[in-house]
Amino acid sequence: MNLIANFAVLASRRVIFDVPVCDLGWEDALVFINELLSMPVGQTSISFVNAHNMLMTLRDEEYRSILARNLVLPDGIGLNIASKVAHGTPFPANLNGTDFVPALLTFMEQPRRIGLIGGQRDVVERAAANFRRHAPWHELVVVSDGFFDKDDPSEVIREVERLKLDILIIGMGTPLQEKWAHHHIRTDHARLVMTVGALFDFVSGRVPRAPKIVRAMRMEWAYRLLQEPSRLWRRYMIGIPVFLYHVVRYRFRRHAGLKAIQDERTR
Repeated sequence: MNLIANFAVLASRRVIFDVPVCDLGWEDALVFINELLSMPVGQTSISFVNAHNMLMTLRDEEYRSILARNLVLPDGIGLNIASKVAHGTPFPANLNGTDFVPALLTFMEQPRRIGLIGGQRDVVERAAANFRRHAPWHELVVVSDGFFDKDDPSEVIREVERLKLDILIIGMGTPLQEKWAHHHIRTDHARLVMTVGALFDFVSGRVPRAPKIVRAMRMEWAYRLLQEPSRLWRRYMIGIPVFLYHVVRYRFRRHAGLKAIQDERTR
């Protein structure tokens, strides 16, 4: 992230598992990111992080280090619980990528050239088509599907360079997408880089969203579990209790650290 963006969000972040997470509300986040995109220099990388991603940071130091450099937005009720335990209040908004990215495209009035990387070819093509219908003043371009040589992505990078993008949206799964973007996407490739996980699956219609009432109740994770139990049961049935354990553990560790600092100052 460029220095201007870094300083701008410094007072609007809460540390969860040693990762600074942006605590802006919905409208403020849209305004802020749109302003970052309008800057003539620099690049901002945006990651959407949920409880499962936070657990990954505990065992993947490189992933945690990359997130610490990115603008991290809170996704899901798990982050709210962690914020409530660690900081006394939940995040102002659930800034999940599935809702936030389409909202950002609508919010940006100036036409932008936007590249998509990731997913199966037919899925990312349908996602691009639906994005075009959603915000037709932007130019949506499929750079590549997700089935390219990750060790030698030179052809994909040449295409990114040729397109002269404003925004690059990468959906290749966490933490691969964040690491790949960090190692291969330069500041001159795009002003804004967004790593979005399974967003293309939802936007294309390949994977159905939960009904609005379920989303309003913050129970979309349960709906997804019912849709794909064999793939997601471990993430939710085991991951949620493990996550809550680490939330409480982090709270006590943070409290002990603050107390040690206070004791040192009073000596």
